[in-house]
Amino acid sequence: MSGPRVPPIEAVMTPLPLSVGLDSRVLEARELMAEHDIRHLPVTDDAGRLVGVVTQRDVGLVLDPELDLPFDEDLRVRSVCSIDAYLVAPDTPLDEVVEEMARRRIGSALVARDGHLLGIFTVTDACRLLAETLRGRA
Repeated sequence: MSGPRVPPIEAVMTPLPLSVGLDSRVLEARELMAEHDIRHLPVTDDAGRLVGVVTQRDVGLVLDPELDLPFDEDLRVRSVCSIDAYLVAPDTPLDEVVEEMARRRIGSALVARDGHLLGIFTVTDACRLLAETLRGRA
């Protein structure tokens, strides 16, 4: 007897998310996040290959006036993003993804094929899915 079928991450990810370039200004990343009410932006290089992720927290830490850091309006995303982002293939089972996110204590998984961004799955997505599951809708 087999257990419930676990969907692949591509079935529950946010497809084709916004992204930002490595050499984009941090201020631009902050504006994108605020405008679209998101907390994670995948980061791509000049060839469009996925290289990492920048979070609202990363941006906040370098732009927070209370930290009294020198303000540099030309600060680039490459200076604050995480290059060791959690990348998964679209067919990776959802349970493996959420388990690894919990183990690493991270807020997102980037879904990619051959280095190209397909989607993103965040803790917010996981909470939404959990609520639907608890309500018997998933």
